Amino acid sequence: MKINRRRFIFGSVLVGGGALFTYSATRPSRHRRANVDLAQGEERYITSFIKIEPGNEITIYVPHSEMGQGIHTSLSMMAADELDANWEEVNIEQAPAIDLFANGDLVRGFAGEFGVPDFLMGLVGASAFAVAEIGNLQTTGGSSSVRYTGEHGMRVAGAAARKMLIEAAAVRWGVPVEGLSTKLSHVQHNATGRSFSYGELAAEAALMEPPENPRLKDRSQFNIMGKAISRNDIPAKVDGSAMYGLDAHSDDMLYAAIRMAPVFGTKLVSANTQPAFSVRGVEDVIELEDSVAVVADSYWRAKKALELVETEWEASENDSVSSTDIAARFDRELADSNGSKDKEVGDADAALSSAADDIEASYRVPYLAHAAMEPMNCTVHIKGDTADLWTSTQDALGIKGRVARIA
Repeated sequence: MKINRRRFIFGSVLVGGGALFTYSATRPSRHRRANVDLAQGEERYITSFIKIEPGNEITIYVPHSEMGQGIHTSLSMMAADELDANWEEVNIEQAPAIDLFANGDLVRGFAGEFGVPDFLMGLVGASAFAVAEIGNLQTTGGSSSVRYTGEHGMRVAGAAARKMLIEAAAVRWGVPVEGLSTKLSHVQHNATGRSFSYGELAAEAALMEPPENPRLKDRSQFNIMGKAISRNDIPAKVDGSAMYGLDAHSDDMLYAAIRMAPVFGTKLVSANTQPAFSVRGVEDVIELEDSVAVVADSYWRAKKALELVETEWEASENDSVSSTDIAARFDRELADSNGSKDKEVGDADAALSSAADDIEASYRVPYLAHAAMEPMNCTVHIKGDTADLWTSTQDALGIKGRVARIA
């Protein structure tokens, strides 16, 4: 079997699984850390994803970037349904870029997808969140939010919190948990009709350890999932109050205009930067390995000054590569029967050879820019040994780690 990059990564995880499991086991549970590091006043984290306040307000933290795909609403619906929460009392927030919200559910999900044997999945699960924390994993992509974080993270968090709240009510009343039920953010004693709001039970529930494998609802029991729920991000985008990366501002900030290498893989040979300084407000011109940037007191001045910079780039084998060349390479790779396989189920060759009819078609799409609708941007304010960062990103925790290394 060929070893590709992804198999190597997960193989490395398994080889180091014992050490990672030890690391994970010695760390306080995430909701306990959240209650120490993040909770204010009487609010309590029942799981790291779910915070409940005494007035019964529920906040669900989503560790994925909302980019118009509706994921903040979808994942919150999954958690709220399992929690039996009153949707009208649910607030949705972006999880902060801290290791408490590093996404181990992605590690577990991709491990299964890449063919990690079932008998090793227990080890992957035990070390997944340690791997996520060490690797600063808080990524959005690969259509993974609902199928991994939602199914294995948010639903489990909601079901676990519901079970903890029921147990807290049972202790308060001195009754068996079997006689209790939940509805609209309340725990009810079925025999007497008495009830506690989740907010009244949050403090006791937060002292418990979340169950690892709480029972999830059957599809027939869903109250929120499957319904047409308005997305929480739409109103602010419609009325203009939504904040984007480009809206960030700091007093006396400077702006950079960047010229990248014209061809992938090309390096900067030289740059005549002196003409740029003829533009008022220019502070500096910075030469990098594959780009040059002009820094000024406004973006427009930086942009106009950059137009005056003359650059020379080294020759590259990619200078003459065309779309036709790339398409031809794809065809050659597809025709190569020795290519690596990430996953194989059944016998595709046998199924095709025994089929009554063969239907063959080829589809091609051009390279597309994987970019935000707003201009690509990032604002950084370095203050001594700390830095504040504003940017539109699909990898908040990873970006934070990289800035910490280079700032």
